[in-house]
Amino acid sequence: SNGSGERCGNADIISIAANLALKIPETMVLAKAHGESGGVSHLTELSRFVYETANMSYRPGQPYVGASAFAHKGGMHVHAIAKSTKSYEHITPELVGNSRRVLVSELSGRSNIAAMVNRPDVKDDRALLDKVLQEVCRLENEGWQFEAADASFDLLVDRSAGTFFPQFQKLAYNVEVESSGHEDGAIRTEATVKLAVGQDVRHEVAEGDGPVNALDAALRKALATIFPHLNRMHLLDYKVRVINAQEGTAARVRVSIQSTDGERVWGTVGVSENVIEASWLALADSFHFYLGTGAKKPSSTPQQNHPVQS
Repeated sequence: SNGSGERCGNADIISIAANLALKIPETMVLAKAHGESGGVSHLTELSRFVYETANMSYRPGQPYVGASAFAHKGGMHVHAIAKSTKSYEHITPELVGNSRRVLVSELSGRSNIAAMVNRPDVKDDRALLDKVLQEVCRLENEGWQFEAADASFDLLVDRSAGTFFPQFQKLAYNVEVESSGHEDGAIRTEATVKLAVGQDVRHEVAEGDGPVNALDAALRKALATIFPHLNRMHLLDYKVRVINAQEGTAARVRVSIQSTDGERVWGTVGVSENVIEASWLALADSFHFYLGTGAKKPSSTPQQNHPVQS
């Protein structure tokens, strides 16, 4: 399955099964092999189960079941599939258990933004769509990527529309990492956050297994008494990537975070020359998104208009 094997691998049985079942109608590969329940409609699930069992990373470009197999980035592509999905898709993604993805990037057009936005007031506002698109292009030129950062993109739209009403505002944060120099190599990390929550100022300190874990703990400590449902939210994944490696130790880094509340999974992103600042931006966006879901406009928390200010 998935073409895995020694040296150069083997034939990808997933692609072979899908080709036979969906491209040659008279061929029966699996029971109910034309997309009905029990047939190739579970190929994506099967493929990812094998990857996880073998502790391997998914191949985004894998035919039929990869995350990029039915992804659309260019504005012309998105505009076309809005009229007819057959224009750029050889099958319906659901036939193999996959799904269609519309991406936003510097290659996007207004159609991409409209396809990703759920708010009717934004979909019908061409000027606002253009404003969001310009902001996406500007940020992507600085190294931001919103393909796997749906929550950060939603917040960007809110900020551009002037409807971002944060439940907290960062006043300051500090992270200290202390190495004792003992033979056990013990490292102590402590984070301090100072937040404005309505009329209150919350100043908390917490320790963690690293800078991000310490910041996460300090944020929770500052907000938990006001937002007790934060205990349902936790981080799933944390990734760091160097954007302009030619700059050496002064290179800009992009931090991507995945979070969940047990029911949903959302992604956020942050970019900075400082890895802790990039981590804070992604982490703060995750908290803003979760706390802002269904939240009403607060009466006294100041609005932030900068697309990456936290």
